Amino acid sequence: MKRILLLLLCCLCFVRGLVRITLTKKPSLRSHLRASDQLEDFLKDHQVDVFSRRYSQCYPPTLVSLKRGKAAERLYNFMDAQYFGLISLGTPGQNFTVVFDTGSADLWVPSFYCVSPACASHHKFKAFESSTYIRDGRVFGIHYGSGHLLGVLAKDLLKVGSLAVENQEFGESVYEPGLSFVMTKFDGVLGLSYPTLAEELGAPVFDNLINQSKIEKPIFSFYLNNSPDKQGELLLGGVDEDLFVHPINWSPVTVKAYWQIKMDAVKVQGTTSFCRDDANSCQAVVDTGTSLIGGPTMDILILQQLIGATPTPFGEFLVDCSRISSLPVISFVINGVEYSLTGETYVKKDVDGDRVVCLTGFQAIDIKSLFGPMWVLGDVFLAQVYSVFDRGQDRVGFAQLKARPTE
Repeated sequence: MKRILLLLLCCLCFVRGLVRITLTKKPSLRSHLRASDQLEDFLKDHQVDVFSRRYSQCYPPTLVSLKRGKAAERLYNFMDAQYFGLISLGTPGQNFTVVFDTGSADLWVPSFYCVSPACASHHKFKAFESSTYIRDGRVFGIHYGSGHLLGVLAKDLLKVGSLAVENQEFGESVYEPGLSFVMTKFDGVLGLSYPTLAEELGAPVFDNLINQSKIEKPIFSFYLNNSPDKQGELLLGGVDEDLFVHPINWSPVTVKAYWQIKMDAVKVQGTTSFCRDDANSCQAVVDTGTSLIGGPTMDILILQQLIGATPTPFGEFLVDCSRISSLPVISFVINGVEYSLTGETYVKKDVDGDRVVCLTGFQAIDIKSLFGPMWVLGDVFLAQVYSVFDRGQDRVGFAQLKARPTE
């Protein structure tokens, strides 16, 4: 009898809008470029703001997002993206692989009319094949931290898992300069941040899911499986009780743009090393579109020294692979709870030609904030917890992952 009741409850949750999206983990663009010995040349041509200096005169002056320096406000780092899921647009549906990104708010995919080389290697949206397509015609431009594009706005039917969103506004990219997106494993981006970041594209997808009563609760949650042969998931409308251990440690959102929260301290081997002298502690942005953990340049340089890492010409830091098990524990204190990362969890092994290199999962990123120093908690951190994003109460929660059965 109990099992029947549980099944009925599960069915009820599904009907009311609890939808699971499978996330596939693939090698990042950075790993691909390193393995093919193309990383150095690529980075020379794709530094932050190189695009703005070269192409800004081609765009309407009203596109504030393309002005120089704007890159720091877009956290999305496509080079290190590893987790991807499927959506469809139009009627009949056209499938696209996207990054579900809490560091941006826009939805865009390549247009059939895209003229850049990047679009040739990805699925392209064919407006003329969709019976529900609504032309908008306005121009949009997005300047990410390490990629840029121009396109036109449109509306159409969006399907995310079993959920259908009517008249979802999205961008059709028609120009993606350079080689920024040529070798990426995804077609586009689906942003999940607050609508204040969607300066060009109108109502974000999650807002429409709420407004159209498609989900049970105004909550979504991530499980990012760190195993190369396993899959993660995005759950829209709630949480998956089978994946974590209660309680959920909740932190209020301090600024409703990114999913930004207060972080009490960063510790190295149990000793508070960063944030300790700041009256507001630190601010942390929880960003599924960034693979690494970012922090202020000076803090990250000191952290790398404490780890014993050495810099590379590409802004990365190497450690001796034989030392991983003896590296210091790095802990992030959030709402009084310590989240500790060992060397095994914050060091990534990568292939460089015919050898294996070990790189730390920390990078320098300077973001201005009224509340003090800003850190970015990307997938290196998020893969170690179950993360919950609650728009109803404007808070972010972390919970301990349940031990997965060994297969």
